[in-house]
Amino acid sequence: MKYILFIVLVALSVNLSAQQKQFTKDESGKFIYYKVVDSQLVNKDTLLQRARNFVSAVNKKSMKEEVSTDSSILAKGKLVIDKTILVAGHPSGEVSYNFVFEARNGKYRFWLTDLAYIPYQRDRYGNFVATTTFGTPLERTPDKLSAGAWKDILNSAYSKVEKFGDEFKKYLATSRVEKSRKKPETISTKKW
Repeated sequence: MKYILFIVLVALSVNLSAQQKQFTKDESGKFIYYKVVDSQLVNKDTLLQRARNFVSAVNKKSMKEEVSTDSSILAKGKLVIDKTILVAGHPSGEVSYNFVFEARNGKYRFWLTDLAYIPYQRDRYGNFVATTTFGTPLERTPDKLSAGAWKDILNSAYSKVEKFGDEFKKYLATSRVEKSRKKPETISTKKW
């Protein structure tokens, strides 16, 4: 009876660990996050304007637009990966990526590719800074000693990328209008 209970627990734990979502690979073997969204109510120009606004205004600290055409946007960006222990958390690194957006009438697609992890460490002032300027590709297979930590990095990177994709789809679905900034009126003491 003890062995049957042990076998059932092992089978359940293997089944639960296998259900975590992972990145898909493209034709060159790199990890990619790819989504195609149908939006019949919005035309191509509006989608492109909203995507441009998302890259330049909403994520201006973490994304930089590289190339923009009449139907696509290419940008580079980074996502900060947090390491949380109980209540306290700190950034453990960042994932740099290339962002591509293409729009047509009635639908659009976007993907994040060239995902690379750059670890953080504390500097002498106590701030977390990048240890290097170039990253390790996420599709790299880890050695035996760091396999657990690499698996945690992959899981948190996927959750951050998925959250980014959901925010992007939500931003393109809403009909936000860019508010024009008005100059504050100057008060003149010479006129009554």
